This record gives sequence, C-alpha cells and structure tokens, in this order.
Amino acid sequence: MSKILRYSIGNPIKTEAVVQKIPKEKGELPYFKYVQKMEVTKQTKDGKEQDSLVYKLNCEDKIYGLGENVRGINKRGWIYKSNCTDDPNHTETKSSLYGAHNFFVIDGKETFGVFLDYPGKLILDMGYQRMDELCITPEEWNLDLYILEGDSVLDIVKTFRQIIGRSYIPPKWAFGFGQSRWGYQNEEDIRTVVRGYRENGIPLDSVYLDIDYMEQFKDFTVDEKHFPNFPEFVEEMKQEHIHLVPIIDAGVKIEEGYEVYEEGIQNGFFCKEQDGKEFVGAVWPGKVHFPDVLNKRARKWFGKKYKYLLAQGIEGFWNDMNEPAIFYSEKKLEATLKKIKAMENKNMDMWEVFAFRDMVMGLSNHPEDYASFYHDMDGTIICHDKVHNLYGYGMTRAAGEAFEELEPEKRILIFSRSSYIGMHRYGGIWMGDNQSWWSHLLLNLKMLPSLNMCGFLYTGADLGGFGSNVTEDLLLRWMALGIFTPLMRNHAALGTREQECYQFTQTELFRKLIGIRYGMMPYIYSEYMKAALNHEMLFLPLAFVYPEDRHAKEIEDQLLMGESIMIAPVYTQNATGRYIYLPEPMKLVRMKSIEEIETEILEQGHYYIEIALDEVVFFIRPEKMVPYTESGQYMEEIQEKEIKLLHFVTGTAEYKLYQDNGYEKDYENPNHIKKLHVEN
Repeated sequence: MSKILRYSIGNPIKTEAVVQKIPKEKGELPYFKYVQKMEVTKQTKDGKEQDSLVYKLNCEDKIYGLGENVRGINKRGWIYKSNCTDDPNHTETKSSLYGAHNFFVIDGKETFGVFLDYPGKLILDMGYQRMDELCITPEEWNLDLYILEGDSVLDIVKTFRQIIGRSYIPPKWAFGFGQSRWGYQNEEDIRTVVRGYRENGIPLDSVYLDIDYMEQFKDFTVDEKHFPNFPEFVEEMKQEHIHLVPIIDAGVKIEEGYEVYEEGIQNGFFCKEQDGKEFVGAVWPGKVHFPDVLNKRARKWFGKKYKYLLAQGIEGFWNDMNEPAIFYSEKKLEATLKKIKAMENKNMDMWEVFAFRDMVMGLSNHPEDYASFYHDMDGTIICHDKVHNLYGYGMTRAAGEAFEELEPEKRILIFSRSSYIGMHRYGGIWMGDNQSWWSHLLLNLKMLPSLNMCGFLYTGADLGGFGSNVTEDLLLRWMALGIFTPLMRNHAALGTREQECYQFTQTELFRKLIGIRYGMMPYIYSEYMKAALNHEMLFLPLAFVYPEDRHAKEIEDQLLMGESIMIAPVYTQNATGRYIYLPEPMKLVRMKSIEEIETEILEQGHYYIEIALDEVVFFIRPEKMVPYTESGQYMEEIQEKEIKLLHFVTGTAEYKLYQDNGYEKDYENPNHIKKLHVEN
C-alpha cells in the first residue's frame, strides 16, 4: 500500500512538478535528522554552518534515481549537485549534467522514496563524505519534500509517476531512425544524406537541422540563401517520408528589425537585471536576451513563435542551450578584458598563467551571471539562481502548451537538453553532448532506468557520440543498444568524423541492424505506450524485478526492456561477446536481420555469450512474447504489415499489443489494444 507524505519547509517556489494535491504533513520528518555542519572554504578558511538532512545508511542500502547523471544505476558513493549545467565532458568526476531530477529511492533496511521539489542548487551527498551517511543540503530551505512509502521500489516509483503526471507521448514517426549533424548547411546537404540512406536501403524517418539552418543563428528564422524555398523543401522531404526536425535555442539575438527581439523588448518578455534593464548574455549569435519562460505571458508568447515553422510543415523540434548556456555576459566580459589588458607584456609565473586560463575559461556559465538576472514569476520577482533548474522545463513547456493550442489534434515531436521533473509531461530529452567513448555507451545504458523513474520515457543518447571521432565498431555496438531506445538518433559535432551509416565500409550491417529496429517496432511502441499510460518504467534494472536474487541486485549492465525482454549490449572495444547472468530461464534470440533469427533456451545461471558485430542478441522471459514484423524504409511502411510472434511460452500466455495511427491523441481508446494469445 502506497503512502505519500509532503513536508513544506519555508516558502517553496511553485514548480508545478507535482500535479496531484498532496496535503501538508505536520510533525517531525521521518527517516532524516536535521544536522548543522561546519563548512570551511579553501580560500578564506572561514566556517559557516549549513543545515542538512542526514540519513544513516546501512552497508546493504542502495540508492536509485536522480535521472540524468554520471556513474551507476546505484548512485551510492558519490556527491551530486542538482544544478543544470552545460558541460559536454561527462566524466566520472562530474556532479551534474543538463537535468535536475531530485527523485531517488533508498532500498535496503528501509525502502522509501524522496522527492525534493526545489529548483535551486541542491547538494546530494550519497555517501561521499561519509560512507554511512546520505546528506541533503539545499542553498536555501524553501522546498517541498515528499516521502513515498510502498511495498517495493517499483511500487514507490509508480506512485511517484502518478503524482507528477503522464509522460509525454511523441508521434509514431519519432520512433523511427533519425540522422543529425552539426554542419548540414543547405538543402543539398540534406538531400545528400537522404539519398545516402535511401540508395543503400538503410531505414530513415527524420533528419535534424542544427543551428546551420537559421539566419545568423536567430530563433524562428530560416536562412533563405541556403534554404530558399523552405516550405517546398519540407514538402519535398515528406514525399521522401522524411521529417525535418529543426533546433530552437534559448537565447534571442539582440538585433534591430528582428521581430522576435523587438516583440520581446516591447512587451517586457526578457529576463532583466535588478535595475530593470534586460540581461545581456551571449550564445551562438553573439549577444542575446533570454525569454522569461517562467512568466506565464512570456511563455505563451515564446511558445506561439513555433507557429512560424509549424506553418511551413515542420512537425518536430529539439530545444537546446536551455540551462541556459551562457558563453559570456556583457558585464563579465568587460571586466575580464580589463584584467587581461593589465597583464599585457607581463612575465607571468605558473600561478598567474593558471589564473589567466581559469579567468578566460570561467567566462562561460559563471555563477555570478546566473545570480545577476531575474524572473517575473507572475508578479513575484525572483533571482534566476533560485530557480535555475526550471529554465529548460519552462522553455519546453512553452512549446508543449503552444502545440496544444496550435495543433490540438496532432502529436508534435519535442525534446530538450535541459529539464526538471515536470517537463516530462511536455517533451522528452536526449542525453546531451556525449563523446565517442565506449564508456559513454555504458553510461547511456545506465541512465535509462534512472530517467524512467523520473518520468522521462522518450529519451536516448547521440548514437556514436557527439564529440570526438567514432570508430565503425563503436557505432555498430551503440546502434545495437539504440535499437531499443525510444529516441534513436545518430548525431555528431562539426569537425568530427562523418558518421552517417552509409559512410562506413560495412553498410550492409547498418542496413540490417536498423532494419531490426523497424521490425521490432510493434513491441517497442506497445511497451512505450503502456509504460506512459500506466505510469510505469520502460527500462528496469534487474534488481527491481528480482529483488531476492543477490546476483541480479549487483548487475547494472543488463536491463529489462518492457514486460518481455532483457537486453545486454556489448560495450567493450574489440570484444566478441560478453558475460551475462540469467535470473531465470530465458530464450536467447540472435538476430542478424529481422528475417535471420536463431533461438536457444538457456537455464538460469551465468554464461559467456558470443555476440558478433553483425548481430543483435536479447533474451525473452518465461511465458512472455515479443510481437514483430517485417522491416521497412520508414515507419509508415511497416504500419499495416503482418504481426509475427517470438515467444517463450510453455503453457498459455497473453500479450496486449498497442496499435494506433501514431498521430492522434485518443490514447485511451480501447480499440488500440489487441490481445495476442499463445498456447503450447
């Protein structure tokens, strides 16, 4: 039986992360103790007391959650900072990435969930300073703290998902494979990409437009020199069954005559400094203002701007740079240049060189800048750093709310880089600017269940890695994982190796591998829709389903995907296979293509499984089935194809297949469910 306790401390900011009304509790907070700790700064040696909430950890306690973050599925042993951060170097040393997802579950001597609805900076020490202590320290004690109790981790997660609202549901075409790259400059570049896929028979449903399509990096513009007939080009791509998905950035260029800028100034819709002047930061176009997306009127105004591209046939977007990223602020740059001028012709020693480097590198995303501008939250003026983690949420909410008004009967694709719990109702996220590292393939895998816990189901990583140069084997292995992630997109940075699938020698392998994705779509789409509509996880750690199995509780590189299958991707360079553990008997399925399938029943236990680069391996659980179909070159092509079944059924089993047209929003229509039966 689930139980939800809400403790309101100080004056919490209304984030609207929780959609259900939960009454306030009175009395002492369970599980935690308030503790005053002395913090000593390195620079001054001055001490200041910080109030923290402390929970005593037992040796067997595990900590799950925190959404998008580094390290393992079990977050114990590291210190995390809830502070949306523009940082492409996702190494183990980092404490925060692009999202702020303050929900976790402690599983051990006591099992309970914690959600801290707090949009400012929050330190979550998960056993770092002391291995036996979980310590929570917000910058200010103005928050709602929720304690969730239940019979199991899954029970607690489902209760949390129910109180924060249903996860975003994208159009069906957005489950198809997408190709992206920073550097597609014009119409002919896009045609070349589409031609490369179609001529090689590699399925493709979308091509993403990075900042290159804009006129001087201005939001809601199209460069007419490089895209002279954009609506016609969008239609041309639709005839090829390709959806174009443009990027939208947070910063609005400061430029006279630019409609978005002038409207924002005229109506006071940009974030302001304390003196009432618009804050000036800089991103891709140079100096910009940031729309105050925490203000209802400004949010509605900004959301309506998506109409410019919707009217030209666009049906999907990705929001970026919305932590918000700041390359520099006008004031900070001016002060830094003065300091640099003073160093001219100076014989700098080591310490001065280090200070010079840090001063220049520190221009980007500086805490002083985030503390220097303000939001008008519908009459309440509040400094940005108090609500920093809401910005990406507010930007994507602006789009989501506008789509409900502009396209009420149609699903529009939208996903974001930065997010907070609550944004999951309006859009998905991708996992940000990763690198072409084998470790990031594994990180991709481990983020999936943690994000699902926080409501983010439509997610995936940049397959092959955004930064650095991918190798062919890394891309093949990463694509073998990407087959199962709702967002399946290959994306790379300007200046890196071209990594479109047809650029490599083993084109046939990519064709078959992505063909498996399309053939598996009846299962992938059904499981996504059921997870969204029933407030459940799509990807689960083995520990959540086999809590009494000590081997399963330690495994973090195998996941259950939906009700029927377990995935165990290869994530090691030059490996020809991997060790796996089966917590129960399962049927091994080996696919070289959606037509070339071998199966084998394995008993519970440990195995070394050979997995070549030209095949995908997964496992079917007992008394479960997996619907699949023939492949196609795009999603519409597989819509009406015959459903086939893979299964591991010894008696009688049933599967609920979810099928709809993928565009409309009648999600609860019982006609979308078809029951499949197997009897042996």
